[in-house]
Amino acid sequence: QLQLVESGGGLVQPGGSLRLSCAASGFTLDYYAIGWFRQAPGKEREGVSYISSSGGSTNYADSVKGRFTISRDNAKNTVYLQMNSLKPEDTAVYYCAAGSSTVQAMFFTIPEYDYWGQGTQVTVSS
Repeated sequence: QLQLVESGGGLVQPGGSLRLSCAASGFTLDYYAIGWFRQAPGKEREGVSYISSSGGSTNYADSVKGRFTISRDNAKNTVYLQMNSLKPEDTAVYYCAAGSSTVQAMFFTIPEYDYWGQGTQVTVSS
């Protein structure tokens, strides 16, 4: 069974950090680009960060540039999202998704992504 599983979410104070992980089972991530998305209550799902299959290309939403860093370890079949300087507006359910390394995927076009995880909750609050 092909699965993506996110972990690392939780409750953190403003200014704090979290590292999310996206682990694959049943398939290898080597050939897939990975996108991180988030969805806050009452809002549409939005793209946060992207990394190509090779790791050579990345992209970030303007709202997280300079604070979030995406990386991948293909040997561990895992992609990470390091989130620093967290703000209350970062509160959301975070999802990872696997797709092709296309320009559309780089700009967070949801239909470009074939596999999705179940999400992990991130809450930023004092």
